[in-house]
Amino acid sequence: MPSFDIISEINLQEADNAVNQARKEIEGRFDFKGSQSEIQWDKKEIILVGDDDYKMEAMKGILQTKLHRRGIDIKALDYGKIEPAGGKMQRQKITLKQGIDREVAKDVMKSIKDSKLKVQAQIMDEKIRVTSKSIDELQSTMQLIRGGQFSIPLQFDNMRS
Repeated sequence: MPSFDIISEINLQEADNAVNQARKEIEGRFDFKGSQSEIQWDKKEIILVGDDDYKMEAMKGILQTKLHRRGIDIKALDYGKIEPAGGKMQRQKITLKQGIDREVAKDVMKSIKDSKLKVQAQIMDEKIRVTSKSIDELQSTMQLIRGGQFSIPLQFDNMRS
């Protein structure tokens, strides 16, 4: 029976490249000369450390631009609150969302059920498997998901016929 998976993943290599590009831009910008602002990256989260609110917002903007240019959806970022980091420094953690959590999976499942398409969907760990007898129904489901407004970016994987 034809099926496909709905997933939410980030290309970590592209995220790494975007963070490195953002670091280089910050090092070269005139308004960051003499600043101790930096971007730290450890494969699961990005940490912005800046001198003041202006520099924190500027770093966030630079990072978002670089990530977007690399094909990473900004909805995949979860911003923590800005907290003091000693002295006048500030720190903000940005977590990269990977996988579909239960609440978003329920929203996707509800959206599929409300559409009255002849497909079956089931939650499997951090992905959703959609099956149907008709490939046309699966393609209609993909169109439905692409048009939906969900809190994380969704991709499709393992299309089988």
